[in-house]
Amino acid sequence: MPLEVRWPFPRAPSLPWSLASRLVMGLVGSYSCFWTRYMNQLNVHNEEVLYELIEKRQPGTPLLTVCNHQSCMDDPHLWGILKLRHVWNLQKMRWTPTAADICFTQELHSRFFSLGRCVPVCRGDGVYQKGMDYILEKLNCGDWVHVFPEGKVNMTQEFMRFKWGIGRLLAECRLHPIILPLWHVGLNDVLPNAPPYVPRTGQKITVLIGKPFSVRPLLERLRAENKSTVSTVEMRKALTDFIQEEIQALKEQAERLHQTFKLQS
Repeated sequence: MPLEVRWPFPRAPSLPWSLASRLVMGLVGSYSCFWTRYMNQLNVHNEEVLYELIEKRQPGTPLLTVCNHQSCMDDPHLWGILKLRHVWNLQKMRWTPTAADICFTQELHSRFFSLGRCVPVCRGDGVYQKGMDYILEKLNCGDWVHVFPEGKVNMTQEFMRFKWGIGRLLAECRLHPIILPLWHVGLNDVLPNAPPYVPRTGQKITVLIGKPFSVRPLLERLRAENKSTVSTVEMRKALTDFIQEEIQALKEQAERLHQTFKLQS
């Protein structure tokens, strides 16, 4: 499915573009902090791990955060876990692949979402498309990228095999990203997946942040094997499956923490 609008990102962002992007990111991030923290009840575990990686990781080291997808407003609501100093610092904030058929159907929408560091990805166009190339470029620049590897909102919350795009990003990144898994529960109560699609108040949200890790040992082994038996497709699949196992390991613990949180007054 081709992109319905012009490619939204300039080759060399001008000062007005950068200022507009900072404003959009800051305002949307401030809304997320307000709505998630103050209009609802937020319980975050291990947030200092994420803060440390955003603020103090080595220059030129990419950060790749990955999590489950419950609601069409997981992003930006999820980033209510951040501080205002993060959301107003444009260079520290995330890039994220975004469904082109939802957010990039009109030029005005395209401008808004691109200023918010959302990158259009066209469903059905596979792992080799302009949006994924752009995301890979950002990782190669040492930026923070956030991915929902399920590729769409998982309305049933049942097991859903991850899309191979994340495998391509890891296989082809010239650097070695720090990967940080997250699992959240309750964001689909804040914005249910049914009309009228209006954010709610008074809901409880749990976010569990896991331990950072690297796929470098696995990647080096796969690359060594690729000389003889492992194909590029098999490499992407192995990396994707590895990431899925790491994220799924957080699910039970996060749901248990959320149930305890809901029982509290």
